[in-house]
Amino acid sequence: MTYMHEHLRLDLSREKGDEDCLLDSFDLIAGELGELSQRGLKRIVDMSCRGMGRDYNYLDRMERQTGIELVVSTGFYKEPFLPPEAIEKNVQELSEIFIRDIEEGAEGSGRRAALIGEIGTSLSLMTPMEEKVFRAAALAHERTGVPISTHTTLGTLGVEQARLLTTLGVEPSRIIIGHLDLANNLNAILRVLDMGVYVEFDTIGKTKYLPEETRVEFIRACCLRGYENQLLLSMDITRKSHLRANGGPGYAYLPDSFLPALKEAGVSQRAIERMLTGNPAEVLGGRLK
Repeated sequence: MTYMHEHLRLDLSREKGDEDCLLDSFDLIAGELGELSQRGLKRIVDMSCRGMGRDYNYLDRMERQTGIELVVSTGFYKEPFLPPEAIEKNVQELSEIFIRDIEEGAEGSGRRAALIGEIGTSLSLMTPMEEKVFRAAALAHERTGVPISTHTTLGTLGVEQARLLTTLGVEPSRIIIGHLDLANNLNAILRVLDMGVYVEFDTIGKTKYLPEETRVEFIRACCLRGYENQLLLSMDITRKSHLRANGGPGYAYLPDSFLPALKEAGVSQRAIERMLTGNPAEVLGGRLK
């Protein structure tokens, strides 16, 4: 079982002006993940890319303590969270940064990035700086073959992201469009799936943005149309308040609450295993750590 879009350490607190957005509660997170490890969670993709406050020593400790394999990414997020180097460097220079992270070790660590992401766009808008990051990601993908995973703000611009990347030569099967559930629009999700890319239902548990019943119904509808081979699941925990001890859903919400709701809605166990195990294995392939 793999969570394809999570954050184990994340710091967006300065830009958001909110200390809740500094996710650094090592002991609480390790406690939750340690329990999940005993129940079948084997791998987490950490999407805290460059400039988002990731700490590789922290990740090393987390992996040792929980027994869960932690896969890291490379990339730059979106405005206003882009660090100076993302703004100052050109497409070629940014792609070379990504390639080094993939081939030699992310930001000089011993962990080779297994994918590029999360690279994002603003609400209903792709800024010139964000487009530059997408073009650099496509160039790095051409060299390395690793998948590209995106952030859509409230589910907007999913089609546009997929179209740009495919136009730049990225195979649809190497593209993951994130947060598309938050579009609250099944037709928008189906349009992206029709392009042959992966769609992540990765804000599971965030009922402030979308009722859980809607996510369940969207996934059921996608599976009925034969798209289960293109769906990925995760929770995208980003705040201290999302942790179970702080009153949030916690990392175990997905298997404890969401999967039973999917089954009750008629989504088969085979489809669930495909979304949580088979599809992640195909996307990541052998490019780990």
